[in-house]
Amino acid sequence: MSENAAPDHADPIREAGPAAPPPPPPAAPAYVPPPLPPYAAASVASAPPAQPAAPQYADPDYPTQQYPTLPYPSQAGSAGQGYPTPQGYPAQQGYAAPQGYPAPQGFVAPPQGYAPPQGYAPPAAAYAPPPGYAAPPQGYGPYTPPRVPAPASDGASLGIVAFVLAVIAALGASVLGSIAGYSIGIGTGREIALRPMDIDFDWSILTPVRGWVLLGELSFWAGTILGIWAIVQAIIAIVKNRGRGWGIAALIIAVIGPILFATGVQAFLFAGFASGASVGG
Repeated sequence: MSENAAPDHADPIREAGPAAPPPPPPAAPAYVPPPLPPYAAASVASAPPAQPAAPQYADPDYPTQQYPTLPYPSQAGSAGQGYPTPQGYPAQQGYAAPQGYPAPQGFVAPPQGYAPPQGYAPPAAAYAPPPGYAAPPQGYGPYTPPRVPAPASDGASLGIVAFVLAVIAALGASVLGSIAGYSIGIGTGREIALRPMDIDFDWSILTPVRGWVLLGELSFWAGTILGIWAIVQAIIAIVKNRGRGWGIAALIIAVIGPILFATGVQAFLFAGFASGASVGG
């Protein structure tokens, strides 16, 4: 046999080797976008640049391997082996009621007719303080606000003085004014009766009785001043409780004093006019 002759059998290792992998498929052509119209060119130019797309890679073609199939056990063998049927659990026995605890030694059960006490019963004996200590006070009475003492009176002199002033202003001025009015009426009654009635009054008629006119004016102003003084002093006496009763009486008399003066003067003046006219006639 020559060296160039082919061997009788091939190499088993080379024959059992895997086949060469097939060539990869050709790549897909790249996508080319169509041209934009003229009116969209400006908007595309102003838009931000688009990010580049991620590159696409083709999946490599791996050789497939064949695995031997394992034989399954026969159905006859598997059917013969069965699992035993589980046995049911035994029924649970019912629980019995617990037996009562035995009473402790020395404890006596209450009688059958025993009833609990109704309400709270006060203690039989009162609290007694220990020797050497005084008993606590029995209690406090209701709260009474402290009484404010009335201001001490300094005397009723202020109210009495106001009362005297009011009497002088009311009665004294009224009496003097009435006397002056009556005298004026008598002195001028004849002249007024003889003269014709005129709107303008002739003051010269009062010349013969000018003294009485002056007395009437003085009594009026004196009564006014004394009346105001009596009113003010009466109010002070009432507020300070210095002859409050006298002050109230003085206030009333001083208020009605002008009414008494006007009424008395008018009444006696007309009475004097009537008397003077009758004497002259």
